[in-house]
Amino acid sequence: MTTTAAGDPTTAPGASNERGSGPLAALASALCFGVSAPLAKRLLDDVPPLPLAALLYFGAGIGLAAYDAGRRLLVGRVDETPLRAADVPTLATMIVIGGVIGPLLMLIGLQRVSGVVGSLLLNLEAPLTIVLALAFFGDHLDAGAFAGSALVIAGAVLLSAVPGDTRADGVGVVALAAAALGWALDNNLTQRLSARDPVMVARVKTLGAGVLGLGLSAALGYASPSADAVGVALVVGFVGYGVSIVLAVAAMRRLGAARHAAFFATAPFIGAVTAVPLLGETFTARAALVAIVMALGLVALLRERHLHEHHHEALTHEHRHVHDEHHRHDHDGPVSEPHAHLHVHEPLTHAHPHRPDVHHRHRH
Repeated sequence: MTTTAAGDPTTAPGASNERGSGPLAALASALCFGVSAPLAKRLLDDVPPLPLAALLYFGAGIGLAAYDAGRRLLVGRVDETPLRAADVPTLATMIVIGGVIGPLLMLIGLQRVSGVVGSLLLNLEAPLTIVLALAFFGDHLDAGAFAGSALVIAGAVLLSAVPGDTRADGVGVVALAAAALGWALDNNLTQRLSARDPVMVARVKTLGAGVLGLGLSAALGYASPSADAVGVALVVGFVGYGVSIVLAVAAMRRLGAARHAAFFATAPFIGAVTAVPLLGETFTARAALVAIVMALGLVALLRERHLHEHHHEALTHEHRHVHDEHHRHDHDGPVSEPHAHLHVHEPLTHAHPHRPDVHHRHRH
């Protein structure tokens, strides 16, 4: 019988890993999505929004399916928890709301409002994600994290608040707000599955959304895009949606949905910077101001040190982990770390820096 246990909880391997890797994964997720945005915008010249969204999701799904097959062939056993039958309702809701209804509502809304109003309303996704996370999904933000999140979101709003046509009607505004709300719910449901294999979660989500979206596009009579446009969309979708969602799931495992939403709100700025070389646009004084505001918010989020005494109830669950303060259990024979298996947590009261990961979704 082999037993591995941690010592000081403030320096436990899991605590140290969680503090660094979560923000990095969230920012990498925003980078992948932000870089893909100008490329997707160029594709809109040839492909309407709904079929394009479906192709992006489908490209993500088939790309992740190929990657998953390759890693299992080369590596063999994957030390992650697979999806279970109990996850199907959550996954189905994510696919329908986030992958089909959300893009459809966005399309309806953008047809009825100006580009300026549409850009501003789509920024509702981040604050709505945070509101739902705090109100219904056991997340929390202390004063520093809240201020940092507010600064990053304010930077995103400032970036999109350019002078121009502010035409809008009620149906368009409601449709875009509902799309943002749907994606906010999708984000929080994704967080609930963050203990599962991120590649598998993203693969099922994107393939399901892609297939449904393509079916809906065909039912609505959209013409088939050119082969070149389809090929580019599939590649852009793999990076901007597939890789991005995998990184987002990994980040939510460590940060929760609220903090991830704040980090991910940097994606529009990353897209604006990327548009300079890709679309020949200019890096303006407004963009420089946004960079400063967002940087201040990110510094506040990265410097956050949430520390207090808290109690863990007895818990049995399954996820990828190392043997740290939260994982003191025995194994029959040698094990490698990290690894995933069903394990039991005994009641524990202690204090250490933490974020709302799979073990720290408690009341404050």
